Amino acid sequence: MTRKFIDCREFPSDMHCTVAISADNEDELLQAAVDHAVSVHRHRDSPELRQQLRQMFKDGMPPEQAPTGGQAGKAGTTSSALH
Repeated sequence: MTRKFIDCREFPSDMHCTVAISADNEDELLQAAVDHAVSVHRHRDSPELRQQLRQMFKDGMPPEQAPTGGQAGKAGTTSSALH
């Protein structure tokens, strides 16, 4: 199984969150991402939030340096899932 990650740095916000989360298991990654989105970014846990987060998962490990470009500035709801 390929390690997966989600990286808040791809979605700039007023919080300037720099958290990146990785796991070997998608379910484990999802739960950690939901916990982070709810406790830090004040989102409500919902099926829609979980779906948006799953769509942001990437294979591998998060880069050491903050990503440039990425999803920032793209229209749509996915960038709001964490911020």
